[in-house]
Amino acid sequence: MAHSPDVRVAVTLGDPRGIGPEVAARALAAMGTGRCAAWVLGPRECEDDFAGLGRYEAVGDGAGIGPGRAAGLAIERGVELALAGEADALVTAPVHKPALAAAGYHPGHTEMLMALAGAAEVGMVMCDEGGADHQRPAKRVLLATIHIPLRAVAEALTEDLLVSQTRLLGSALQHDWGLAEPRIALCALNPHASDDGMFGTAEREVYGPALERLSGGPSCITGPIPADTVFVRAFRGEFDAVVAPYHDVGMAAFKTAAFGRGVNVTIGLPFIRTSPDHGTAFDIAGKGVADPSSMLEALRLAIRLAGARRRNRARSGGGRE
Repeated sequence: MAHSPDVRVAVTLGDPRGIGPEVAARALAAMGTGRCAAWVLGPRECEDDFAGLGRYEAVGDGAGIGPGRAAGLAIERGVELALAGEADALVTAPVHKPALAAAGYHPGHTEMLMALAGAAEVGMVMCDEGGADHQRPAKRVLLATIHIPLRAVAEALTEDLLVSQTRLLGSALQHDWGLAEPRIALCALNPHASDDGMFGTAEREVYGPALERLSGGPSCITGPIPADTVFVRAFRGEFDAVVAPYHDVGMAAFKTAAFGRGVNVTIGLPFIRTSPDHGTAFDIAGKGVADPSSMLEALRLAIRLAGARRRNRARSGGGRE
């Protein structure tokens, strides 16, 4: 897919104590100014690091705002730009959830973006698109449930949730990734997909009815497939994406296969949002050793998806080309 050199990307720097500002600056430098028009949002003390890398807008009044407040203000401004059509995509560096919560915000990007954008439903998709030349099969994992205790998963994973999240994923794969008939695998909740009820009932009582409702749609849905084989099959190219029932089963498989290359994409928003697959890494911040690879991939994927969405709008007569 061709890149759009004039895609406008708002970049938030996350928690300024972490590696976000460093990896953002290095990724933008590696990207080059011809690939996107960057609008960087962060505290004033980071401004000099982004000279020549795009427009920089300092958030807050510059009078010693805390790290959680700085991160939150940048996110709010980034969403404002995206909703106003001044940015085609939002790329967010890592935040520190406790600091964000202490500043009065939702304790995570996904929840905060959903509230700010007024989205009815969003999905968290981890992506490794196979490199710049797509030499590897793409790896994509949607987390049907996100930041909840493991003991709460079985109750949270309802038929309606499984159906709505799978449909949301299928729509994104069609319209943003350009896949005409997405191949989606549903990862089972229980060991061996419960072996006909020996190890649980979710596969029969939740997955079964969900699959009936999903049949006949534009996506090809397969499952439930046991967790110990579904990711192997998907990551070899048999499926375009996997719907994981809970956070750690999906993230463990994904990061084992794609750590350092992964990108977090929030689907369901009225704009493209991507983020690197790592956290703030306070322990190495400021040492010049942070790897910007995931942030660079987040920028590349944001440009690709925003360009595709913009072209789709132009074809339908609803947007700028």
